[in-house]
Amino acid sequence: MVPDQDVLSISSLWSQLTQCAAQEKALHLADLFEADEQRFERFNIDACGLLADFSKQRMSDEARDLLVALAEERQLRHWLDALFDGAEVNCTEGRAAKHWCLREEAGHAPQVHEQLDAMERMVERILKGHWRGVLGDAITDVVNVGVGGSDLGPLMAAFALQCSLPPEGQARPRIHFASSMDGSQVSQVLQELNPRTTLFLVSSKSFTTVDTLHNAKTARQWLARGLGLDYASESLLRCHFIGISANPRRMAEWGIMPANQLQFWDWVGGRYSLWSAIGLPIALTVGMDGFREMLGGAHAMDLHCRSMPWQKNLPVMLALVDVWNINFLKIPARAVLPYDGRLKHLPAYLEQLEMESNGKSVSRAGEPLDYDTCPVIWGEVGPNAQHAFFQLLHQGTQPIACEFLMTARRYTEDMHSDAAVELEGQHALANANCLAQSRLLALGERALDPKVALPAYKRYRGNQPSTTLVLDELSPGTLGALLAMYEHKVFVQAVIWGINPFDQWGVEMGKLIATDMLAVLTDPDNAEGLDASSQALARHIARKQKSRD
Repeated sequence: MVPDQDVLSISSLWSQLTQCAAQEKALHLADLFEADEQRFERFNIDACGLLADFSKQRMSDEARDLLVALAEERQLRHWLDALFDGAEVNCTEGRAAKHWCLREEAGHAPQVHEQLDAMERMVERILKGHWRGVLGDAITDVVNVGVGGSDLGPLMAAFALQCSLPPEGQARPRIHFASSMDGSQVSQVLQELNPRTTLFLVSSKSFTTVDTLHNAKTARQWLARGLGLDYASESLLRCHFIGISANPRRMAEWGIMPANQLQFWDWVGGRYSLWSAIGLPIALTVGMDGFREMLGGAHAMDLHCRSMPWQKNLPVMLALVDVWNINFLKIPARAVLPYDGRLKHLPAYLEQLEMESNGKSVSRAGEPLDYDTCPVIWGEVGPNAQHAFFQLLHQGTQPIACEFLMTARRYTEDMHSDAAVELEGQHALANANCLAQSRLLALGERALDPKVALPAYKRYRGNQPSTTLVLDELSPGTLGALLAMYEHKVFVQAVIWGINPFDQWGVEMGKLIATDMLAVLTDPDNAEGLDASSQALARHIARKQKSRD
């Protein structure tokens, strides 16, 4: 059973945490480290190929213990059991949220592994050059056509793992992504490709998403024209399109052959779907063995989350740190800063995962909340960010929490020795910058020579909180563990805040209004009840288009 939850502000622990934050407001991280040489030992967790260092968070032992007690008060254990038992945790849509089931072992999830086996057969055909275009050419390029969770997750993971060696004896195709609804991405991608050797993956949970279907239609027209075939040609569809959806009927209506369909299920949210057949671009990057390794890493994190006490539980402590920063230290934003260029798309992925999940202002019981929920999340690859917005982090007026990511090992096995030595030097440089930035943000000018007096414009106040995550290496397994960690963190936060993280009604309403606006753009004068701004903008666009004609 899913337990009931009240709004948090009535909690006595919430009040105690508020008082604790007020008392500790004057504490500086430099003082905490000076007073306690063992601070790191008590504020780090090492599990599943990841080390999380929370010692640079502005948090005392008392605050941490109160947060752990809050998790107990909010019945976190019951909620995690409900999630993993397949209970109806998505209350507004009447669904379970069983994305974790996608990485279960075969005996526990036969339907999942049936689709994984079908996916493996497709991957093998493509990587071995057996999947041929309609004119008999091997596939050299694969284009993933999707949006949101059908784009961000596969794009992020495939890019992160593209430096992995392809399976022996197999040729990895070039992977491309097209998601923008204005057609700019798909147009640019198609200019670079040969229709004879291009395969399209049309990825959409409902297979009704307007953005995706318009891009897929453009791709189909491009293929038909380039191959000299009819738009409805069965051979074109059989050789050049794979569909991935929870709606096989819609796939068939669009023209995807049954043998070219991969399926997942209603209980998989879009932003949690990269573990399903939506992850086909990832499997084409690392092979099915690599994809299964990624699932295995995520499964290990599932077990860790379910079994470990809260103080040694990675997702739980990450969630509680965010709750502390947002609700008690009043820090409304978090910068995600990977110091490994392969993780360049991770900030965008986390923006969707966290803000689409927990950007809510109403409790599960339908009551308005009187406290903040999700932080504003943004970020960039660390070395680029240092030359862009780090000035604000170091000397700006706003407190901002940071999350640094780095890899302990890289460039050690798959390169010739001379090149490996040179690139290891660059890896060390990136890691040195990561550690230096987190140190300066925490300690401020006290990280420098204390004998040197700095003018006001050079002073660094420090005391900006951060977490540092160190991956043993960026492999499919550790990436899987990292992403599952973030997923469970989001759920834990939702339990603390008493909200449903699995719906996105704001997104759905935006889609509905956009559909209505298409008619307004066609006839701006026939828009009864429309606000003056939207109507004026529609008329302006219509005038500009008419003058061009």
